[in-house]
Order: sequence, then C-alpha cells, then structure tokens
Amino acid sequence: MLQKLSNVVTVLIVLSLSNVALANHWLFVSLLQEKKILTFERDIQTGMLTRQNETLCPAEPAFLSSSADGKTLFVSLRSTGQLASYQISADNGQLQLISIVEGGADPAYLQTDNTGNYLLTAYYAANKVTVHRILEDGSLSGQPVQAVVTAEKAHGIAFTADNKTVLVSHTGANRIYSFHFEEETGKLLNNQPEFLTTPVTHEPRHIMVHPSDNWAYSGNEKGDSISRYDLNNGQLLLRQTLSTIPTDFDGTTNSTSRCEITQNGQFIYVANRGHDSIAAFKIDQTSGKLTSLGQTPTEAIPRSFSICPSGKFLYVAGEKSGRIAAYRIDAGGCLNSIAAIPSGPVSWSVVAVDSN
Repeated sequence: MLQKLSNVVTVLIVLSLSNVALANHWLFVSLLQEKKILTFERDIQTGMLTRQNETLCPAEPAFLSSSADGKTLFVSLRSTGQLASYQISADNGQLQLISIVEGGADPAYLQTDNTGNYLLTAYYAANKVTVHRILEDGSLSGQPVQAVVTAEKAHGIAFTADNKTVLVSHTGANRIYSFHFEEETGKLLNNQPEFLTTPVTHEPRHIMVHPSDNWAYSGNEKGDSISRYDLNNGQLLLRQTLSTIPTDFDGTTNSTSRCEITQNGQFIYVANRGHDSIAAFKIDQTSGKLTSLGQTPTEAIPRSFSICPSGKFLYVAGEKSGRIAAYRIDAGGCLNSIAAIPSGPVSWSVVAVDSN
C-alpha cells in the first residue's frame, strides 16, 4: 500500500515539474520610435532576461496587455489610433499579427475583462472608452460592442475580481468613472453617481483594485502620490493619500506613471518620472491602509513596469535610458536590483507574460 502511494506521489511530482517546464515565460517591450516589439525570455529562477526576437509593427506600438492564458498580446498603436492583437508563439515568443481594428485617438490603456471575452480601451485624446469583443482566434471585433464618451484624458482601467465593476481614471478631468459591466453582452452601464471627482492636485492616471474588491488605489500623475479608496458596490470613497517621492525632492520636476499591485494584494508600486524611482507600499490586509516602504532608484523616465505572474520579479522600462531594469521582490515588498538589460530607444511599455 505504501509503495503504491509512493508511486502516485512520484507521478504527481513529475507531472507538476513537467507543467512548469512546459510553461514559457516572456517579457514584451514596445519600442515606440522604432515601431517594434521585443521579446525577452524570462528565467523564473533568477529573473534574468535573454533577448529572443523582435516584431515590426505598422505604427507606433505603445501600451501592451495580454490575455490571461498568455496566448495573445494586445497592442495600442498610438500614432494611428488602432488596436492590434498578436498570437504569441509558445516556442520562442515570436509574435504573429492576428488583427488590426480602428479605435480612437491615442489609445493609452488596454485591459481584458475577467472572462477574456472583451478588451476595454481608454483613449487619452479621444476621451472615451471602447469595448471590443475578443474572438476565439484572438482577433478583435471590427466594430466595438460599445463606445462610451467619458471625459478629458482617459488613462487607466481596472476590473473588480467579480467582473461586475469597471473603474476608469482620467488625468485631465480629475475623475474616476464607475461602470457596471455586463459580461454576457460586454456593455458598460453607468453607476450612480457616474464618477468621483478627485482633488485638482491629483490627476489620477492608473487605477488598481485589490483582489478582495474592498479597496481601489490610484497613482496620481500630478500629485506625485497614491490614493486609497474604499470600494463598495462600485462607489469610491477617498480614505488616504501618500506621497511617492521623498519630502526633500522638488515635486514640480516629477510625475507618476505606471501603478501596479501584486497578485496577492500585499504590495503596490508606483513609478516616478523625474525622481526616476519605483515607490513601494505595503497594504494592510484588514483595512487596506498603505504604509510607505520608500523608493528604489531605477532607469531614466520609467514610463512602464510589469510584475511577473509569480509575483517574484518586477521589470521597469526606461523610456529615456533604453534599458529594462530587473528587480527581485523580497518577502517584505522591497526591490532588489538584478540587472539592467539594453532594449532600445523610447522603451514605452513592458509586460510579463506566461504562456503554455
């Protein structure tokens, strides 16, 4: 009996190791000026990157996002206002164009819903949000399911874990819109009130929702800060705002960019352009309260960063430096530098993807 049990355990371990081996780990970087996307392979043990290949794009690739299964990469084409989808090769991370559709002026942010059936886009210049259906082959519907005019400079999108609420942050209007999402149809319905007006000194750029759905967090571009909100049935209540830069640094020379939360909801990070650092915060799992962990120096003009699916590593794209900085996230949420890898001029967006 014990021998049979031992054999079963051995088989399970082998299968588990096989599944890990079959998973492929990529980092994609958009190079705006050169109109290409780079593919790096990620070592899941060390966090190091190895450059694999590059894909030429028909226009300037800006923000990058991926499907949950890691099979499709979605790309905003900033110079033409289009949206593109690419198939990710499981063998080498090479990208194969699937579809290009019209979107609107300056698509700034892309986010799939939690079913993977829809892609939502926020437009910085067109001041709207669109919903496109994602077809079985990864292509995007030629026409959006819906286009909703919101306000000036739509810049971030977040879904609650239950897929019922969508939050859209706007830097120009100092607003965070709240929608009820119908996942059967892909339609957005206005919650009441439709939006929360934030302090004029904030300009919320990116918005994140805690995995518990109890709190939301915004990185504030103008305010050099991060804010915590209570979230209840789609309604936001501002509770806390902390600076992302040291008190002795001139905030007029800085603006925040990417904001991202770890998958376990324990830590959240905000990039500082000007101070050129990543600010780290610990999240209290009972109250949602933020505690600053300080700032880690990084590449010049960190427009984008991405936390890998395992939550162990964080990668920063230096827009000005043309390098990708790799960090290990320790148990306390602090960032430990691993390496800086050349990527190219105007490294705009970066996303870590696992595919099977």
